[in-house]
Amino acid sequence: MAVDVGGTTLKGGLVGRDGTPLYVERRTTPRAEGPERVIAAISAFVTDLSRRCTSGGLEPVAVGLAVPGLVTATHAVFSAAIGWRDVPVEAFTEVDLPVALGHDVRSAGEAELAYGGGSGDVLYLPIGTGIAGAVVLSGSLYGGAAGWAGQIGHIPVRPDGLPCACGQRGCLAAYASASAIAARCGEDSAADVVTRVLRGDAQAVAVWNEAVEALSLALATYTLLLDPALVVIGGGLSLAGDTLIAPLRDRLAALLTFRRPPALRVSALGVHAGLLGAGLLGWRAQEAHVRPIG
Repeated sequence: MAVDVGGTTLKGGLVGRDGTPLYVERRTTPRAEGPERVIAAISAFVTDLSRRCTSGGLEPVAVGLAVPGLVTATHAVFSAAIGWRDVPVEAFTEVDLPVALGHDVRSAGEAELAYGGGSGDVLYLPIGTGIAGAVVLSGSLYGGAAGWAGQIGHIPVRPDGLPCACGQRGCLAAYASASAIAARCGEDSAADVVTRVLRGDAQAVAVWNEAVEALSLALATYTLLLDPALVVIGGGLSLAGDTLIAPLRDRLAALLTFRRPPALRVSALGVHAGLLGAGLLGWRAQEAHVRPIG
C-alpha cells in the first residue's frame, strides 16, 4: 500500500512488486485544517486501502509513505507545505504492517530511475505545491550529510523577494511552484494560468515568465555545480509540456554562456512517480521485515 502526500493532493494506491499500480485513488489534502487533520487523513487513507486489498482478495504486506519536507526513517521532521514538525511514523497509520517513511521527491526519483529509464547524473525536479529535487550522482541517489539534499525550492533566486512559507524570502518555490504561480494570478490551479498564458493574457504571461526565469537561475546554478547530463521535470507543472520546457530550455542555454546546457525532458512516469516511489518504500519495508537474521 502506497501513499504519496502532496500539499494539494493525497495519491494512494496498491502497487505490485514489479511497480504495477493495481489501484489508484486521489483525495484532497486537508491542509487548510491543520497538520493534525492531514495526519488523520493519511491514516484513514491507509486503512481504506487495507480494506480494499482484503475485499479484493489481495494480501497487503507493507505500507510506503512518501511525504514532503525534511524526513528521516522515523519522523516527518518538518514540512513548510503541510506545517507539521517531528511527526513519528507511527502516527500515520493504525494498520499493523511494516511501514517505511521517505521523502516524496527522492522516492519519486527512485521510481524514475527504476521505471522511467533515467541513469547517470540526473536531477529529478517535480514541481507542484512545492519544489524539491532528487539528486542522482553516478546512478545513485545522493542524500547529503543528513539525508536532506535536494531542497532546491528554497534556493533564494531573489534575495529580497517574496516571502516563502519556510521563513526565507525570495525562494524558488515562491515564484515557480504550481501553487505560487496559481496564487499570483488569482487562480485555483496552475493549469488555469497556463490556459491564460496560451491566450496571451498579460498578467499570466508576466507571472509565467518570472517563474521560468527563476527556474532557469536555479538550474544554471545546479548545472555549474554538479554538471548533470539530464534534468527531468515532474509534478503537476510538467503537464504544461512545451509551454514550460521550451522557454526553460532556451533561457537556461542563454544563462550558461560558456557551456552546453543539460538535456531537459518531462518525467516518463508523470504524476504517478511519487506513488510508485512510495510503493518502492513499502516493498523495501516488507523485505527488511522478512529478512532472516544471522
